[in-house]
Amino acid sequence: MLGDALRYPIESDDRVATLVIGGLLLVLGVLVLPAFVVQGYLVRVLDSSARGESEAPSFTDWGGLFVDGLKLTVVGLVVGIVIAVPFVLVTALLTGGLVAVGDSGGNVAALGVVVALVYVLLSVLALVVAYFLPAMFTNFAVEGRLGAAFDLSTVTSVALTTDYLVAVLLAVVLGSVVNAVAAPFAVLLVGIPLLFYGQVVTYYLFGRAYAEGRRAAGLPGIRGGAAASSRSDRV
Repeated sequence: MLGDALRYPIESDDRVATLVIGGLLLVLGVLVLPAFVVQGYLVRVLDSSARGESEAPSFTDWGGLFVDGLKLTVVGLVVGIVIAVPFVLVTALLTGGLVAVGDSGGNVAALGVVVALVYVLLSVLALVVAYFLPAMFTNFAVEGRLGAAFDLSTVTSVALTTDYLVAVLLAVVLGSVVNAVAAPFAVLLVGIPLLFYGQVVTYYLFGRAYAEGRRAAGLPGIRGGAAASSRSDRV
């Protein structure tokens, strides 16, 4: 799987153009709209890799890429809110508690311990929720429906397999390594396509994690590629 992931972005005939376009879009991401196109491309990577394809997709149907990227961003925002709300509520409650105990040293110290423990638990919860994200993203990508990202039955079945766990960990580690190598060269621009390459490799492994997890969970095989072609017309 590691070798396949590293080769995936450079197997297609238009690999140079794809990496250059992807890198340019990353640079232009500060304008927001190009960032959605990149996210849409990554949706195609998820769909392609989950179906076992060995070559990265090309930049075609830019309108579809934009819509897919917007939908993927919505999924990420919803999950981000789910993670953020407990932190906000707990922070508000604990702030009120600090005001209530006043200057009492012993009470403040005890509350400080409680605060630390609560934030540790919330951080663990955030990691657990984030662990399900690749499965949510890929289920949306292969089904072509925004609602598929929140199909908790399928997502949970996939994510609770060892195959999924191993592939996701590999994606995180490999993506971090590629980004660490590319980052120093980003200021010279030559590293920008490499950063995009790292994103594609990471999302390829996310797609493979979903496919392997789906197989291990005994779920039906992924349907034909029609979902990918009609995704932008569906909610």
